[in-house]
Amino acid sequence: MHRIAQIGAGRMGSVHLGNAAANPRLDLALLVDPRPDAGEIAASVGARVADLDGVLGDASIEGVIVASSTDTHLTLVRACLAAGKAVFCEKPLDLDLAALTAAEAELSQPKAPLFVAFNRHFDPHFRALRAKLKSGEVGDLETLQIVNHDPAAPPAHFIPTSGGLFKDFTIHDFDMAGWLMPDPFVEIFAWASCLVDPAIAEAGDVDTARTLLRDARGRICVISNTRRSGCGYDQRIEAFGSAGMAVAGDVAQDAVQVWREAGAVSAPLYPGFMTRYAEAYRGEMDHFADILAGEAEPETAYAASVASLALAEAAARSVATGAPVRL
Repeated sequence: MHRIAQIGAGRMGSVHLGNAAANPRLDLALLVDPRPDAGEIAASVGARVADLDGVLGDASIEGVIVASSTDTHLTLVRACLAAGKAVFCEKPLDLDLAALTAAEAELSQPKAPLFVAFNRHFDPHFRALRAKLKSGEVGDLETLQIVNHDPAAPPAHFIPTSGGLFKDFTIHDFDMAGWLMPDPFVEIFAWASCLVDPAIAEAGDVDTARTLLRDARGRICVISNTRRSGCGYDQRIEAFGSAGMAVAGDVAQDAVQVWREAGAVSAPLYPGFMTRYAEAYRGEMDHFADILAGEAEPETAYAASVASLALAEAAARSVATGAPVRL
C-alpha cells in the first residue's frame, strides 16, 4: 500500500477522502485541514490530523491529495513536489494563466509526478466515446457538441471566489474538447448572458453561454452551458464524423421504464456532479494509485491545465469584446 496524505476536507475533499480511504492500494494516513471537526473527519477514514510541515517532512508519505481552496492549489502543489511527493491536485491547478505559465519550468517537468484531476477523463461513458472516435468507427471527426448543464445555480456567494463560469464550469468542457478533437484549436468565440439568477450578474458573472471552437482544418466544437437545466444534471456529448455519429447520452439513475396508457415514465437524471461522476472520481483515484506504483504516467497534468485555462480566459475575452479570439 502507498501511504498518502490529503490537504482539505471540504466539498471536493470529502469525495476524495472517501475514495482514497476505500482504495485497497492506498493508506490514507494524514489529513491537513483547519476546521474544528478535522479530527473527527480524519478518524472517520482511519487517518489523523497533521500540519503541512508534518506531511512534507514525513518520508513515509509518498503522495498528497491537494483538495483545499482553489487559491491555495499552486502554492501547495509546488511545496509537495519540492518535497518529493507525488501530487493529486483537484482541478484547477490555478485560476491565473500568467501564474501557471510562470511556473512552466518547474511544473512541466516536476521532480515527482503531478496529476491534475480532470475527472471526466475517467467517466466510462466518455472514455468509451473517445475509443469509438479513435478507432474510426464514425470516420473522420468533423464536429463535436458538448452539453454541460447544471440542475440549479450555485449560491451567489460562491461566484466571486469560483473564477467565474468559464474557469469554474466550462473548464471541464474545454478539457474534454481538447481530449476528443484531433487537432489544437486556433480560434474561439463565445456568447454569454445571465438568464438564471440576477444575483450572479450582480456578482459580476454569467450563468448561460455558448462557445464555438475551431481548429486549423475548420472542424468545429460547440459547448453549451447553463446553471439551470430544469431536468437534472444534463451531461451529453455528440460527435459527428464522416461516416456517422457517436453519442454519449445522459445517464439516468436507473434504466427502468414504466409504460402506461399516457406513455413512458423513467428514472430522473442524477441531481448533481457528485453522483453522476461517482465512478469517474473512483477511477481517478485508481489512476493515482497506478501513478504511485509506477504503472502509469499522469493522464492530465500541467499541459492540460494550461490548455484549458487558456481557453477559459480567451472565452471571457471574446464575451467582453464581442469578437472571436485567435489562439
